[in-house]
Amino acid sequence: MLLLLTFQEAMVMRVDGARTNRMCDSKSHKFRGPCVSDTNCRNVCQTERFSDGHCRGFRRRCYCQNPCI
Repeated sequence: MLLLLTFQEAMVMRVDGARTNRMCDSKSHKFRGPCVSDTNCRNVCQTERFSDGHCRGFRRRCYCQNPCI
């Protein structure tokens, strides 16, 4: 139950500005260290079966994206 609640908190729903499709973000489980390159983040996210990835936040973490279901 705790794992389910943690996963739900990790999934952040946001609206892309230019598109009407909603994208859901989840912190990458495989990316290590500070995220300084969106390209590297995207590549790692694609190995985790996400469609995209980007760096964000003060601590520069890699977040992966998929369309929300």
